[in-house]
Amino acid sequence: MYTGNHYNIRVFLFWTRRDIYKLLLIGAIPTVLYKIFNWNWLTVPWVPIALVGTAAAFIVGFKNTQTYNRLWEARQIWGSIVNSSRTWGIQARDLGNVPADDRKCMIYRHIAWLTALRYQLREPRSWENTYKPYNMEFREKYYKIPEWETDLETALKPYLTDTEFSYVMQRKNRAAQIIAIQSGHLKNWREKGWIGEFTEIEMQRRLADLYDQQGRCERIKNFPYPRQFGSINLYFIWIFVVLLPFGLLHEFSKLGSNFIWLTIPFSVLVSWVFTSMEKVGESTENPFEGSANDIPIATLSRTIEIDLRDMLGEKDLPAPIVATNKILL
Repeated sequence: MYTGNHYNIRVFLFWTRRDIYKLLLIGAIPTVLYKIFNWNWLTVPWVPIALVGTAAAFIVGFKNTQTYNRLWEARQIWGSIVNSSRTWGIQARDLGNVPADDRKCMIYRHIAWLTALRYQLREPRSWENTYKPYNMEFREKYYKIPEWETDLETALKPYLTDTEFSYVMQRKNRAAQIIAIQSGHLKNWREKGWIGEFTEIEMQRRLADLYDQQGRCERIKNFPYPRQFGSINLYFIWIFVVLLPFGLLHEFSKLGSNFIWLTIPFSVLVSWVFTSMEKVGESTENPFEGSANDIPIATLSRTIEIDLRDMLGEKDLPAPIVATNKILL
């Protein structure tokens, strides 16, 4: 998540500069052929190009709306996780006559669930964009992904017993198994008489809420923005970008011979607007992949951990995660 008022234009140009190089080439080739080699037949009437541009504008607008909806839904889910986690913390701390060590285990196990969940959400998918050259270059220069800097075993081990850690690490969906362990311990609490049946039911509801929130995250993670829409968005924009200089040649030729050279900067400018809109939508469609525009799940998890451990009265709390180059993950 970018925390500044807006991206600095220098940063944005760095991110999109590979496209700018392509656009310069696409604009320069027909202009040079027209002006230097007198290939006057290269001009194309503006009307068909404008129709393609209109279609491209509609489809890129549609995509950006839908990808923003995916991002906003993901943020709402994690807002619910924050609230459910705090509720779980006060229930585990205050309800029943449970020994302090068992309360602490229950809360630490919840932090383990947050840790396992965020690591699962950062696992790459074939349709994600984080390994595209311009995104890798941007990431290496401006930020790091916490889940890629520390392995899961190191991050998870402090919050589980040795037995639980060994069990969880052998499972595929580790986050789901941690909640299952929580449920088993609630049953054990009731059998020992530490909590009543009503308390167990209420706390089981919180676990059901967490399962629901995890499932909603997994739905966004494992189901991409439909590839057919993403494909036509890309095709339409680049068809327009390639045709644009030929239309501008036609228009600038009406102003005089020397005005032909204006085709290059204006075609780059107009094309850059469209390709940048496409890139912004692309960078928003997978809100857990590790881009600068992701939901800051590591930051939110750290905030929850601080709150829960503070409820236990601990003094040695972890520090909040701070933004690197105004980027939080």
